[in-house]
Amino acid sequence: MSTALYRRYRPETFAEVIGQEHVTEPLMVALEKNRVNHAYLFSGPRGCGKTTSARILARCLNCAQGPTPTPCGVCDSCRELSRDGGGSLDVIEMDAASHGGVDHARDLRERATLAPVRDRYKIFIIDEAHMVTREGFNALLKDSGGAAGAREVYLRDD
Repeated sequence: MSTALYRRYRPETFAEVIGQEHVTEPLMVALEKNRVNHAYLFSGPRGCGKTTSARILARCLNCAQGPTPTPCGVCDSCRELSRDGGGSLDVIEMDAASHGGVDHARDLRERATLAPVRDRYKIFIIDEAHMVTREGFNALLKDSGGAAGAREVYLRDD
């Protein structure tokens, strides 16, 4: 089975991200000082690394050595979220372009009530967030408006 180029060469640490220092440096400082917020919005043109940055941030937060600006790459969480990994049960990626309705938002909200299976945080990466319907956003806001206990929510938009 062949791997798409964007997956094969996707950066796995903030140090590998090229040309996005204005994004990676503040995130690394926040991780070093353990001052991580419950939600982030990554915005920019196509191909600038929004989803990649969200995935790296998820690795940094759930790394066994973390939260750390540089994930170890050897713990279970880091391996699952690597370019060759199969994904983590505690990091949920949703493509809002095809799953942006209120029913999908409610499903996400129900998942948010569950504690992380193994990792420190339950992380939601919402790809193409601008495609979420108004009702879907309202359903999401009901969840993210409260205090973030053992979960983090990351929004990503084009």
